[in-house]
Amino acid sequence: MSGILASVGDALTTFLNAQWSIGDSAILWREVIGNGFGIASAVGGMRRVVWAWPVGIVGNVLLFTVFLGGVFHTPQDLDLYGQAGRQVMFFTVSLYGWWQWHRARTAGMREPVDTDPSRSILSEPADTYEAVQPRWATPRERLFMLAVAVVGTCGFAWVFSALGSWGPWADAWIFTGSLLATFGMAKGWTEFWLIWIAVDVVGVPLLFTAGYYPSAALYLVYGAFVTWGFVVWLRVQRRSAGSPHAAPA
Repeated sequence: MSGILASVGDALTTFLNAQWSIGDSAILWREVIGNGFGIASAVGGMRRVVWAWPVGIVGNVLLFTVFLGGVFHTPQDLDLYGQAGRQVMFFTVSLYGWWQWHRARTAGMREPVDTDPSRSILSEPADTYEAVQPRWATPRERLFMLAVAVVGTCGFAWVFSALGSWGPWADAWIFTGSLLATFGMAKGWTEFWLIWIAVDVVGVPLLFTAGYYPSAALYLVYGAFVTWGFVVWLRVQRRSAGSPHAAPA
């Protein structure tokens, strides 16, 4: 048993330290893989399926170790407390989103009509697999988002500056915006895609300047993807609004 644990530990250490070089820049594989899980989670979020949340959690754990470069001695050797902190936030909010979507799916969704009743885990046949119905946030909810964006960015910028974070104001908005976007995704607010775009606009130059090139490149991909996701959710929202059987928001 001890031999198996030692082998697993060696394999984990090898994975965490694995890197490749582009020119003079060293890049950790776990940064690339962690961002890959993030993309997969975003795809699941666009499709409104529950597995988006646990997949995202795996990426959060990996990227947490990447952005505390000074602590974990990464090639960049920089501490981005906002980037690392938002992985912890993602982990926490994703647990909420996972529970919220799972509850909505099991309470309100039904399995396809051709499902064998003997294999059904639900009480009645169902027509769709989506776990949330997109909708616009109410004026009160938008005011809440605006207040959190302003107060959160200013407050976290002060905290990150005190901790010695690199690029504290940009880091603070990325952290706050990510919190809002993830919470909005859990609630089914279509605006959460627009918040992600605003996060990406700030995140790309910050990460490129700090030397986190895979994450910066993935932010560019995220920017294109979230624009597409916004269009997809908007179409679903309009289609549902035009249906006589659409459920109220």
